[in-house]
Amino acid sequence: MENKAKPNGSATLTFNGKSLELPVLSGKIGPDVIDIRKLYAETGLFTYDPGFTSTASCESQITYIDGDEGTLLYRGYPIDQLAEQSNFMEVCYLLLHGELPSADAFETFDWTIRRHSMLHDQFDQFFRGFRRDAHPMAIMVGTVGALSAFYHDSTDINDPEARTIASHRMIAKMPTIAARAYKYAIGQPFITPRNEMDYAANFLRQCFAVPAEDYKGSDVLAKAMDKIFILHADHEQNASTSTVRLAGSSGANPFACIASGIASLWGPAHGGANEAALNMLNEIGTVDQIPEYIRKAKDKNDPFRLMGFGHRVYKNYDPRAKVMRDTCHQVLDELGVRNDPTLQVAMELERIALEDEYFVEKKLYPNIDFYSGITLKAMGFPTEMFTVLFALARTVGWIAQWSEMIEDPTQKIGRPRQIFTGATPRDYVGIAER
Repeated sequence: MENKAKPNGSATLTFNGKSLELPVLSGKIGPDVIDIRKLYAETGLFTYDPGFTSTASCESQITYIDGDEGTLLYRGYPIDQLAEQSNFMEVCYLLLHGELPSADAFETFDWTIRRHSMLHDQFDQFFRGFRRDAHPMAIMVGTVGALSAFYHDSTDINDPEARTIASHRMIAKMPTIAARAYKYAIGQPFITPRNEMDYAANFLRQCFAVPAEDYKGSDVLAKAMDKIFILHADHEQNASTSTVRLAGSSGANPFACIASGIASLWGPAHGGANEAALNMLNEIGTVDQIPEYIRKAKDKNDPFRLMGFGHRVYKNYDPRAKVMRDTCHQVLDELGVRNDPTLQVAMELERIALEDEYFVEKKLYPNIDFYSGITLKAMGFPTEMFTVLFALARTVGWIAQWSEMIEDPTQKIGRPRQIFTGATPRDYVGIAER
């Protein structure tokens, strides 16, 4: 791995009268870190950090976030520039290879992804093993994990070519799997991908086309879908990405690792935020109910919380939210659905949040989940598909992070420590004597 973190002095730890010098390392940007790799060996101590919120588990060159400044960079490129000027296939190449592609490299990469979009014929039978009312994310976890059974020729993690093929296959097949999960749930026949269509447009066609009539796509909706994919492609060492890396550290095959990431993303505290935001809008119901819910949100003693406002990482404005806001309004105009009661609630709530002194002071700006939930609803996706689309977009980020970990010689199998607070040693007592 090039561009390793550089030494930048040391920090002194003093315990029981003994001192230990710990190296301090600097990345290209961001805070310095204390290197504690030898802490346990030299002191018998280890650190306690629930959630690993103050611990760097790896060096990475892929994505950088500065939550205080509201910055998100993919390989150094600001997210708003990529969303407005690039396309998802180009961003995929960037995340995987570290640089934007030349025209020839892009054409080759794009063609490769297109020709991998079909699924093995027997794979379709796999879907029919699920109940029709199965959650699409349950189907995603099962089917993506099963890819290793259908494409076992690309599961050798020690073979660079096999890793590349597996990466291309997952990026290409994820929209096909996601669309099939949706079609299966609503009882419609599966739609075969078309190699002449671009990534986002092809996905929308697989979701909404039916054999009984010609499908008429929308350039506005396809572009919006492409931007949604770009904005969700990677987000540094979050829960699902860390899950993929941890699974991969054991030597698990890439399909299994991505399936583990999907399972982690399924959690409502992670990938379900846009669904939670839309559920909140449905709970509010009508515009005239907004003042009551604003009052509840400001009341510290009321358990109600506004979903889709503020962000755990971004203490300033979410840099993805502005792009998503503009995209959201373009979609609403294209579809002419501004009279939808839920969307009217959303627009009024957005206006209040951007002007109300309470929201502005606490920096409770609408985040990407607020706008993406509205946009996906307007496009016709049910709420249970929202996290599926998140997983589809994030697949390339997971793969890039997994590949980086595999190629990093300093990485080893993940093994977090614990503070043990259970029973101390005791003798077994027979059941008759208890």
